[in-house]
Amino acid sequence: MKPYGVNELRKMFLEFFESKGHLAMKSFSLIPHNDKSLLLINSGMAPLKPYFTGAEIPPRRRVTTCQKCIRTGDIENVGKTARHGTFFEMLGNFSFGDYFKREAIHWTWEFLTEAVGLDPDRLYPSVYLEDDEAFDIWNKEIGIPAERIFRFGKEDNFWEHGAGPCGPCSEVYYDRGERYGCGRPDCTVGCDCDRYMEIWNDVFTQFDNDGNNHYTELEQKNIDTGMGLERLASVVQDVDSIFDVDTVRALRDKVCGFAHAEYKKDENKDVSIRLITDHIRSATFMISDGIMPTNEGRGYVLRRLIRRAARHGRLLGIEGKFLARLSETVIEGSKDGYPELEEKKSFIFKVLTQEEEKFNKTIDQGLSILADLEAQMQKEGTKVLSGENTFKLYDTYGFPVDLTREILEEKGFSIDEEGFKAAMEEQRVKAREARAVTNYMGADATVYDEIDANVTTEFVGYDKLSYESKITVLATESELAEALTEGENGTIFVEKTPFYATMGGQQGDTGVIRTADGEFEVRDTIKLLGGKVGHVGRMTKGMLKVSDAAVLEVCDKGRTATCKNHSATHLLQKALKTVLGSHVEQKGSLVTPDRLRFDFSHFEAMTADELEKVEALVNEEIKASLPVVTEVMNLEEAKKTGAMALFGEKYEEDVRVVSMGDFSKELCGGTHVANTGVITAFKIVSEAGIAAGVRRIEALTGDGVFAYYRELEQKLSEAARAAKATPANLTEKIEHLQAEIKELRSENDALKSKLAKDALGDVMDQVKEIGGVKLLAAKLENVDMNGLRELGDQLKEKLGEGIVVLASAVDGKVSLMATATDGAQKKGAHAGNLIKAVAGLVGGGGGGRPGMAQAGGKNPDGMDAAIKKAAEVVAEQVK
Repeated sequence: MKPYGVNELRKMFLEFFESKGHLAMKSFSLIPHNDKSLLLINSGMAPLKPYFTGAEIPPRRRVTTCQKCIRTGDIENVGKTARHGTFFEMLGNFSFGDYFKREAIHWTWEFLTEAVGLDPDRLYPSVYLEDDEAFDIWNKEIGIPAERIFRFGKEDNFWEHGAGPCGPCSEVYYDRGERYGCGRPDCTVGCDCDRYMEIWNDVFTQFDNDGNNHYTELEQKNIDTGMGLERLASVVQDVDSIFDVDTVRALRDKVCGFAHAEYKKDENKDVSIRLITDHIRSATFMISDGIMPTNEGRGYVLRRLIRRAARHGRLLGIEGKFLARLSETVIEGSKDGYPELEEKKSFIFKVLTQEEEKFNKTIDQGLSILADLEAQMQKEGTKVLSGENTFKLYDTYGFPVDLTREILEEKGFSIDEEGFKAAMEEQRVKAREARAVTNYMGADATVYDEIDANVTTEFVGYDKLSYESKITVLATESELAEALTEGENGTIFVEKTPFYATMGGQQGDTGVIRTADGEFEVRDTIKLLGGKVGHVGRMTKGMLKVSDAAVLEVCDKGRTATCKNHSATHLLQKALKTVLGSHVEQKGSLVTPDRLRFDFSHFEAMTADELEKVEALVNEEIKASLPVVTEVMNLEEAKKTGAMALFGEKYEEDVRVVSMGDFSKELCGGTHVANTGVITAFKIVSEAGIAAGVRRIEALTGDGVFAYYRELEQKLSEAARAAKATPANLTEKIEHLQAEIKELRSENDALKSKLAKDALGDVMDQVKEIGGVKLLAAKLENVDMNGLRELGDQLKEKLGEGIVVLASAVDGKVSLMATATDGAQKKGAHAGNLIKAVAGLVGGGGGGRPGMAQAGGKNPDGMDAAIKKAAEVVAEQVK
């Protein structure tokens, strides 16, 4: 058997199933499409669910994929063993109502024994306990002796996920030899040791579970088979684990090089080496699919993976930032199968580096907070950090629990594990309760799920705003209907529509649908699975019926304004790339008739100069009246022309390429103006950050720009009126008013100072000496905090050395101030502690430094008591 590499095996698998009539599809994004049950794609079949359920018609009834997957259910064990990992590639072949068990099992055997060359005598199939059909195929057709076929129960060999399609499985195990075994004489398939490794799983989806374990035969039986690519590689290359296969080993060796460590010499180091190796693979692929580190959802999963890797880099003594350098090795090893990694290289590096820098700050901040908590524990005489504080460190400051535990253990402390788990569980329960009710596919269950999968809608609105078509489906808010009547809300589906459905950031069209008997106001147009377009709105008169001929009229004004804004986003994206650099990538957009919003990757706020340049560049191209030309071409041809594509977007085989002169060229299915001159004008109204490394620009075009300036002019006139000026001399008037305010403020401060001195009178005769320290504690009338501080400084000078405590009330609000000279502090005086001790008597609180402190309160009646208490506190401090 040849020790094929990971990239070779991937290619061999896909080509093998292409030879069996399968369509080889590219790996789907790790971000689930229309599936709220998953944060991340975790299996080969997950992105294909709509084909299995019949919600969408597959491009072919036989499909094969190599799907990138992430599972974090056992993240705590990653690194601790050589078995666990979060990232893996899943090879799969799928049948949607085409072939079934016989072909699936035969091809499994053919690929493993003939294509890959595994020893047939070392392969052991298993089947579900009651699946005699699969048993007979393995036994009578493939020729495996009955004693080498294992029958397992539901837990091992039956796939189901709540209600919905399910069925028995047949797995294939490979005997890796005695050196991987446990040595027990009864060791066989199903043993927990590493000798018999499961490498292939055929799932025969033949039943429907109603949710109460009542099973009925499916009309359309499906095949869903999966095989872990790295797992197969470890068998073919005869290595210990996935961390030893060629591409992963190259990455592992790089980690060892950075850490100046040798693998398998020190178990503690091995844990960190494996963890970093695994996590950087996941992080690289996630970022390439447009996932950014955040504090929730899949962004939080990414942040956690990056931070765990960075933390273990510290444990290994790796100096400086290292994750981006490791990511380069991931990309080098996987770009054969995933060219998007190479395309997104600089972006991936930037995100990793930025997050690593943030985590370094987090670590330092967390260490400081943990030190305070340790001091508090020592003071309270406890050796256990509460679960609440442990969770706060973890949840609020992103400080890893294992790091908290480790640091405390070194000092003889521990954490309240149960309390921490309880705090975690409380958060999980809250998250669970907040989750939406979903159907089998994970999307919100809606009336649209009941529509026949064969119903589709053709969009004819690129050059038409009115069109006649037949109504195919009507729906109320809760059920499919034969008719809609006046006053009802509902959704209309037709064969062909000029209405653009919300897609690619462009908001859906509004307008009217009319028949001979009724009229319907379209308030939104939505895109649904399987190419359906729903016109959502309200019946304004009469009645509409299924099969009626209808005239569909798009709101001309709204469409025109939307086209201007959409075309402007294309000019804006090119202008941003020109001014800021090629790293700019579209991260989202919203185009409505009123405005446009454009989100893009950039790692700092744009300067006023950059914004001005971008705006000027867009307006130049508008002024140039560039022709806007749309061509329909093959996706690969389109990419060769240099047209910009949105990464992670699901494109059809034929795409629309929108060119604006020689300035901009993008793949886009939206609607546009015929010439950039129609846009008239472009104005950026805001630029702000919305997530790590993502900025947002909001802008206006055409009439929106003129409306913006009209409103600005109106505000300017109102401001001029308020300042008793004209817009022309408003600046001069404001400068004059500011000078006047400054002068009055200076006069006011001088008067306040004089009043404070007058209120003070001659208080030097109130000086007391306590423990060899002079104390002047006095109550004044109507002096604010600024006045008290100024008087405190003056009195301190008169005292020479000592403590000054002053109290005063203005409009029922008390101000307390204490100051202590260096000499008084050396004798034990502490202004902050003094204020803390007396503030309660005036109904408030405060504190400060040893030399200066202040407090506020709401009880003027307590001032005398506070002044009296000050002497007692000073006596305590300086004894």
